[in-house]
Amino acid sequence: MTPINHISRFFYLTAIILCIILGLASRLYSSMLHPFLAQHAGDALWAMMVYFGFRFLFVQKKPFLAFGFSVLFSFGIEFSQLYQAAWINQIRNTTIGALILGKGFLWIDLLRYTLGIMMAVIIDWLKINSIKTNK
Repeated sequence: MTPINHISRFFYLTAIILCIILGLASRLYSSMLHPFLAQHAGDALWAMMVYFGFRFLFVQKKPFLAFGFSVLFSFGIEFSQLYQAAWINQIRNTTIGALILGKGFLWIDLLRYTLGIMMAVIIDWLKINSIKTNK
């Protein structure tokens, strides 16, 4: 692994952890947030975490690959919520299951995921350009 890839993996891991912390905080402290943030931030942060996760795994690939995988993964999870079998609903009724799989399909979640992934791409682009500028 090259030094740049090592730095990038550290950046993406840090971004993943930060998204998890902020996402959980947005759920736990929603009553203290502006209603708009309380309603939308958690899903956007979840999608950002997914993007940074794919960038962590595919650090040497173009960001477009992580973007595509993130959209497919996020939308796949959301559309899977249309499937309501007892066994998967039991998983969804656990805290971790609800955080990963969600509970019910909402069209607005697709927009939240898309905007979250786009924000992550912008952050990633800024990071990549700052590394190129500092060379």
